[in-house]
Amino acid sequence: MPQPKHRNPAARTPRQPPVRKAAATTPAPSGPQRPLSVAQKRYLRGFTHALKPVIQVGQKGITPALLEELAGALAHHELIKVKLADDDRAARAAAIESIRNEAGAELVQAIGKTAAFYRCNPDRAAYTLPR
Repeated sequence: MPQPKHRNPAARTPRQPPVRKAAATTPAPSGPQRPLSVAQKRYLRGFTHALKPVIQVGQKGITPALLEELAGALAHHELIKVKLADDDRAARAAAIESIRNEAGAELVQAIGKTAAFYRCNPDRAAYTLPR
């Protein structure tokens, strides 16, 4: 009688991702964060193509509630896209800079009305950045 390939039936089932607890909103890191290198930004840009915007900045602009949601999204996902509703290019650039400073995140990419931000979560890093 032929032996099965796997003696343990559980070995044939695909591994399930670990169950994660709900992300608590975390403030921006207090210490200075090392800026991303060009190679690291290029690496992260490859992942941003598949992402959909998680945060949308509307008519009211950048509010404390929006910054709180942004901090929670960065803590949970590390790499997020933000969609800005402003038509003025200078106002969008100012909003991106404000988000970057307030959230303690690095700007990975900004194209048109969409920007991608990255902030490493040391508790559970989802991306292993190249040097």
